[in-house]
Parts: sequence; C-alpha cells; structure tokens
Amino acid sequence: MPGDLVSLRILVISAGLADQGLWREAVTRATVPIELNLLDVAQAAALLARDRADVCILDADLSDANKSILIKAAHAGPPEPLIFMTGPKDAPRPNGIDGVVARPGTEDEAHNLVQLCIRAKIPTRVLVVDDSRTMRSIVSKILQASHFALKIDEASEGAAALEHLRREKFGIVFLDYNMPGLNGFETLAEIRREMPNVAVVMMTSTLDNAIADRAHAAGALGFLKKPFYPADINAILERYYGLTVARG
Repeated sequence: MPGDLVSLRILVISAGLADQGLWREAVTRATVPIELNLLDVAQAAALLARDRADVCILDADLSDANKSILIKAAHAGPPEPLIFMTGPKDAPRPNGIDGVVARPGTEDEAHNLVQLCIRAKIPTRVLVVDDSRTMRSIVSKILQASHFALKIDEASEGAAALEHLRREKFGIVFLDYNMPGLNGFETLAEIRREMPNVAVVMMTSTLDNAIADRAHAAGALGFLKKPFYPADINAILERYYGLTVARG
C-alpha cells in the first residue's frame, strides 16, 4: 500500500446519485481499501455531524445553500477532510473547496478520481532548497499551513539537494533561484535529467518575468515570487495533484 495510508473514507454527495454503480465499481480497483459512502445532502450532513471522512466530493450541481451546509459540516471538527468539487470548468468555486475536477462520466474516470484522492491524502515528501536558513524556515512554515499533508525536509544549496534526492524519494522541490554553487536553474536541469518525475517549483525575490518564463520553459511546475502565502502554495499543490480544473 502506498505511503502510510491504510484505508480511505470517501463521501460522494450529490442530488441524484445516478452513477452509484460507476463509483462502486471504481473503488474495487483502488490501491488501498476504500469505504465509499454515496449520500444525498441530508444523509451527508447527518453523517458528518457524528463522524469524520477523509475526502468529501461534492457535485457542482448542488445548490449554493447545500454546498455551504456541507462545507461547514465537514470543517466542524478535526481532522478536517479534503473537499473536492466535481463539475464543469465554468462551475463557480465556493470558499472551503480544496480542489475542482471534471465530473467522471466513465468507470475509468471515476477510478482515476479515487486514485487522485488517495494520492492527495498520502503525505507528500517536500524538499525546500534555499541558502538562507531563515528563508527555509519561513517557507517550511508556509508549507505546513497547507490543507494538504506534507512531510518537509530542507537543503542549504543545490548540490546538497541533489544528494537528498538521490538517497530518498521526494514529490516536490521548492527551489531558490539565486544560490551560491549550483544556482536554481543548474539544479533544476540536474533534477529534470536525473529525477524527471520530481516536480520543481522555483522561488525568487527577484521581480523579473523573464525568470518565471525561463523556469516554466525549463520544466518547472510553478514559479513563486517571495513573499508568498499559503493560498499560493495550495494553488501549486492543486496543480501537482491534478485538481485545478476551474476557478470561480
């Protein structure tokens, strides 16, 4: 089983539940045991009032009032679940939603969404690379404020980061642009060559759009201008997990 995740409890909440068979078949193919609850709004609100879930998946076709009720119920006590919304690209995104995905129309699409939920709940190994200890501490604290589960390590420069990546498995590297020794772009090039599946987010305090363009061209997942905030991190992580389909 991946990571430390033993099982997952998923609530799928919609008005019609016309695709129950699709969801039930999809979870049989999951890589961890799934407790699947297919509920209407009243059932979901009652369940969340007495028990918790790992992931809540809301249908974008639910009324705004019902979405608000469910989001409030889901966030009523720890541990808070991740809340995803399925719907079309142009569906407005309420506050409290952790990500938006396309509504599955086939068993394979539902299975892929279940696997996405599993991936988002496994703590992601993150490496913060910056020659400033103070900045590493600040970035780590911002990462810890994310809705997503992260396990954070640090490296003080590019060569040390590469050694970390060769020894252990990481999902994302937050990489400073301006460092002594191997700079950000040199380190990014080595990561892309040796560990192409590791996502890299370039960070800099330099206000220069050319750096952002160059980072994206070199294969970076994202670019962050210092200072940045938890919402900026969450937007990057949504892209990493494959969640961002819509913005309200």
